[in-house]
Amino acid sequence: MLRGPSPCNAARDHIRALNHSRFVGTCNPLSIRRPKVVVSCRSSSSSSSSSHSRAPILAVGTERPIVLEKSLADRLRLGSLTEDGLSYKERFIVRCYEVGINKTATVETIANLLQEVGCNHAQSVGFSTDGFATTHTMRKLHLIWVTARMHIEIYKYPAWSDVVEIETWCQGEGRIGTRRDWILKDYATGEVIGRATSKWVMMNEDTRRLQRVNDDVRDEYLIFCPIEPRLAFPEANNSSVRKISKLEDPAQYSRLGLVPRRADLDMNQHVNNVTYIGWVLESMPQEIIDTHELQTITLDYRRECQHDDVVDSLTNPELDAAVLQLQGTNGSPRATKDKQDCCEFLHLLRLSHDGQEINRGRTEWRKKPQR
Repeated sequence: MLRGPSPCNAARDHIRALNHSRFVGTCNPLSIRRPKVVVSCRSSSSSSSSSHSRAPILAVGTERPIVLEKSLADRLRLGSLTEDGLSYKERFIVRCYEVGINKTATVETIANLLQEVGCNHAQSVGFSTDGFATTHTMRKLHLIWVTARMHIEIYKYPAWSDVVEIETWCQGEGRIGTRRDWILKDYATGEVIGRATSKWVMMNEDTRRLQRVNDDVRDEYLIFCPIEPRLAFPEANNSSVRKISKLEDPAQYSRLGLVPRRADLDMNQHVNNVTYIGWVLESMPQEIIDTHELQTITLDYRRECQHDDVVDSLTNPELDAAVLQLQGTNGSPRATKDKQDCCEFLHLLRLSHDGQEINRGRTEWRKKPQR
């Protein structure tokens, strides 16, 4: 039984001290002794050029304090831990190949940037570079993180050549898994242009079965989480926690026989979670695509998809119970803020050969702005 101050709080206090001092001082490696978790740093020299190449890295999962040099990629990224060490910010330029016909970033681009900044955050605190934020214990036990739920809200799409700043942080979700949140800002104006949250669970890489988070894994990542819960969506009854009803056949809109490309597979040997977004949108009616833009997407991931699976994408308008009582089941998209400007749809991804559910989702669409 550990006595005295909580190891997690002690580690957080240590990280804050390192950040507030900006790592300027004598060259003494500092560490926090706890099972399988070590936080190490190395002070920078007085010259600015040296401070970039000698900046400290938090080393996780080592048996003794070590000093790590920043890699070339670390030095070139426009990202770093925040001063308290409990979140990470990075800036991205929207490239021409990341925009759609409106010259604004696609939702897949946004989702890929969220994944990228999450992985870079994990690497910045010393987690694995050969997996999606796997800790030392997870690698020993052949465990990986997989997405259970993703919720993205986009208030304004960045355009080609815009600079987006994304802040991310994670926190524990009991024994079930972990949660990661994001806030997106227009770097030029500071305007919040989007928010997102996600839930992740652990899977055994060999058996492909889900596994509960044990104490050793929790100890390794909780020291980098906010002490008090911090939510990207703190509002009561916000749409990120809204349950998604299963879409029932027959679907009004469908796209059948979707096949994963080789490029859709990630380093965990299954279809990357961003690919599911594209599949969901494939069955959206063209008249909505022409006149509306995606405002909110929520996806619940039910099973992983392999390279040889064939997938059907089904879509139905989501019907408001109050509207149904007054008008009957006329197939009209659900009205939200404005019946003419906003509509919602339910989505289902399933295996073609046996109908097993892969993913269920909800999307909300708003009228495209006048440009």
